[in-house]
Amino acid sequence: MTADKPIRVAIADDHPMFRSGLRTLVEESPHLEFAGAAGDGEEALAICAETQPDVILMDIRMPGTSGVEATRRILAGQPAIGVLMLTMLEDDTSVFAAMRAGARGYILKGAAPDEIVRAIVSVAAGEAIFGAALATRMAHFFATGPRGGAHPFAALSSRERDVLDLIAAGHSNAVIAARLALTEKTIRNNVSSIFAKLQVVDRPTAIVRAREAGLGTPNNARGDTPV
Repeated sequence: MTADKPIRVAIADDHPMFRSGLRTLVEESPHLEFAGAAGDGEEALAICAETQPDVILMDIRMPGTSGVEATRRILAGQPAIGVLMLTMLEDDTSVFAAMRAGARGYILKGAAPDEIVRAIVSVAAGEAIFGAALATRMAHFFATGPRGGAHPFAALSSRERDVLDLIAAGHSNAVIAARLALTEKTIRNNVSSIFAKLQVVDRPTAIVRAREAGLGTPNNARGDTPV
């Protein structure tokens, strides 16, 4: 885009009032142009396919198709779109999952209007926007990542590794679904796939395998009861 061309912005959020507020912010910003709004992940996919925005503000948690899954699917077909995640809390686990899905950053829903506009402009320019907690997590991931390019569970997808990491920490499917902004059905399917790929028959065995590989939190005293 050129300096005199506004940044086209789409919005995906399941709360009508918040979505309306963001639309007003975009429409009143001289450097931005409203491209469309969606109330869930599927609508976000349709809006991006139809309007091809420069940036989409994506709620990380929406009913049905989550913001994380919508991000994966949007960027698979339209990699030039900058995805800026919207979240209520600085939950580095779910935000990290979104970044691994291809999002360029995140902004808290309570951020000031000028901060949101600056984040949109930065993402449109190709920059990454994330806070200190996520930066630490990303640094740890790359510092302790695969040696020689080989992951200890190379057969697992990136999402399955995220799920296994949380399983190893002792979390239930419900908690994992909330942390990764996915449905419990999706998590159950991921768990079944993980068990098959690891050739284990139950959750305790999977936890042992994962912790031996350095995943999870062995001394997690607040882990939820696995289901």
